[in-house]
Amino acid sequence: MSDFSVHSMLQQMPYFAHVAESTLSQLAQQAVHRTFAANEIIFLEGEPSAGLWIVEDGRVKAFKLSPEGQEYILHILGPGDTFNDIAALDGAPNPVSAMAVTDVSAWVIATAVFSQALQADHEMALAIIQGLTERIRFAAGRMEDLALHSVTARLAHFLLEQSENRSLKHPAITRALIANHLATTPESISRSLRILEKAGAIRFDRHRIIITEPDILHEQAQL
Repeated sequence: MSDFSVHSMLQQMPYFAHVAESTLSQLAQQAVHRTFAANEIIFLEGEPSAGLWIVEDGRVKAFKLSPEGQEYILHILGPGDTFNDIAALDGAPNPVSAMAVTDVSAWVIATAVFSQALQADHEMALAIIQGLTERIRFAAGRMEDLALHSVTARLAHFLLEQSENRSLKHPAITRALIANHLATTPESISRSLRILEKAGAIRFDRHRIIITEPDILHEQAQL
């Protein structure tokens, strides 16, 4: 991808939508392009941070492993999403691990470059604060879901978040992956999918989940 195309991609992202042209051009010129095959590790928890990552194409999961090796998926990311934001800001080691769920095209902006841009551009600093605030709210919502809602409600909420044109974004988001994200088992996800199908909220097209009635799915997410 050319600098011009990277520039256009950054300009469409909330973090960079209102930054000065000079700052945006500098970020585009210094961003490094990386590609990863499906199931390839992008980085590991505890390693030095490479900087701010941006998904251009594909799906990425950010996850942590328990001492017993159980995977817990914190975020499933797609085109236009950023990840490892915190480590890019404070320069500390990666707080989580990241893996390509599908083939992935991504860009990384080095911590030093990102920090310099924040110091130079007031609008960008405000956008980052707003973005991090939204992530804190999202994390609080996830904690509430895990503590207070059933697997079916959590699954309905997840499907609504991941939906695009009434269908799940990517078939590589499997039941096992969803289970690791919702802190449950693939068997529980299968049971909940059948409940949602019976309620008329979703249908299946082979292995693809199609949302047929978003309003019913919203109702199920509140139970």
